[in-house]
Amino acid sequence: MSYSLVWLKRDLRWQDHAALSAAAAQGPVACLYVIEPGLWQQPDMAASHYHFIVESLRSLYAALRAMGGQLLILHGDMISVLNAIYEHSPFHTMHSHEETGNGWTYQRDRNVAAWCREKKVRWEEHRQFGVVRGLRDRNRWQSAWEAEMAKPLQTLPEQLQWQKFPFDVQVPAAADLGLHQLDPPLRQRGGRQLGLQVLNTFAEERCTQYRGGISSPLSAPTACSRISPYLSYGCISMRETVQRVRQLLLNIPEHESRQRNGLNAFQSRLYWHCHFIQKLESEPEIEFLPMHRGYTGLRESDWNAEYFALLKAGRTGWPLVDACVAMLRETGWLNFRMRAMLVSVAAYPLWLHWRDVGCWLATQFVDYEPGIHWSQMQMQSGTTGMNVPRIYNPLKQARDHDPHGKFVRRWLPAMRKVPDSWLFEPWKMPPLMQQQLGFTSGQELPQPPVELEQATRIAKQRLFAVRGQPEVRSAKVAVIEKHGSRASRTDKPKRQSRKALTGKVQASLFE
Repeated sequence: MSYSLVWLKRDLRWQDHAALSAAAAQGPVACLYVIEPGLWQQPDMAASHYHFIVESLRSLYAALRAMGGQLLILHGDMISVLNAIYEHSPFHTMHSHEETGNGWTYQRDRNVAAWCREKKVRWEEHRQFGVVRGLRDRNRWQSAWEAEMAKPLQTLPEQLQWQKFPFDVQVPAAADLGLHQLDPPLRQRGGRQLGLQVLNTFAEERCTQYRGGISSPLSAPTACSRISPYLSYGCISMRETVQRVRQLLLNIPEHESRQRNGLNAFQSRLYWHCHFIQKLESEPEIEFLPMHRGYTGLRESDWNAEYFALLKAGRTGWPLVDACVAMLRETGWLNFRMRAMLVSVAAYPLWLHWRDVGCWLATQFVDYEPGIHWSQMQMQSGTTGMNVPRIYNPLKQARDHDPHGKFVRRWLPAMRKVPDSWLFEPWKMPPLMQQQLGFTSGQELPQPPVELEQATRIAKQRLFAVRGQPEVRSAKVAVIEKHGSRASRTDKPKRQSRKALTGKVQASLFE
């Protein structure tokens, strides 16, 4: 008897799993995850991603085994693995979720599609988020998102038929894949059970801190939902998350305004999550090219390797920036505002091109989601052509969100000796005072590589000189038509504030 093969990618769960449910309805199934060496050699992939995935696979492996099934975990090139499985036991259909991944996975999927045509295997792809493949018109995108979120959660029959194989599980060590980065010791761990715990504690308790608590790096670790990695790797589904929030909103008493407001604000972020991934789905080139091609060449020829090295090492001299890099190194996570500030500092005073900075940050974020990541990198770098440039002053951000230096002193031990009066610009501390406090000149308190205000002013002039060109202004219309958020009279967004719809609250599930 033939069977259906379920190819797992960034969908490491069995509940509300459209691909698995569809396959189970057709007869016997086999579930496959492939550890592909080529993927892990890409510049945006890191050991932390791999370890999170392996932890999630262990959770899924145990769940399927308890159901009488098997999770094939194999190591190798995807086409070679498919050939081995097909030669052992031919299958008639392959099911998977649509993946909006990096450029490498895009090409890999094209190769898989060609293999399926050659073997006459039907490949059925199912929606993973509210992202529409082949979208031609953004005007009704929100109604499509709402319809997808309103569908019943996918369930499995009580008794599944399983196709099993005698293959051993193949899980190489991260180093064997060329992944030599240190795994952040305080990062979130993978697996559906942990994802549900995080979602539940947020939806039932921590959401009361959400509004007003997600901007400061002090309050954000608990005020933010922290479900982003579990969504990125599909340990929990977008639909079950939306429906969980909406069910809670129906039952919250009117006087519990903080919980209601927090969940409503969070719900809007779930929408924006898919909105940003749609950009990469509609135009895969934005991983490599400016969303508005008129910005090609803006920064490329001015690359400064020294500045980039200082940023990665957390040695820019701006305390909040360096503390954020230190936190990333230890936890693999930052709240959205601090991420935006890091990109802004890289793009403006340091004048670094977004692509290399983006690859580095992708390796730092455990919750790396390509669609969100590259859209945000371009937005914060000013290359979308349709967004007002967001230029974050790291000194102002420190005064606004860490006025007493609690955050920077936690992550930068040297700052614990710095008096409050020198908290924001410690490099300006008189040499004699530095000596008295035990600092070595230029070591614990590095000097910023550029003068902040002057460098930012020059960066703005260069950016706006391009924005002001007639051909750049005229080409903006096409970018908005393809990627802009909007709603028509006949397609009014639900549960969205006017502020969100005008693009002033555009953030991702980084939060």
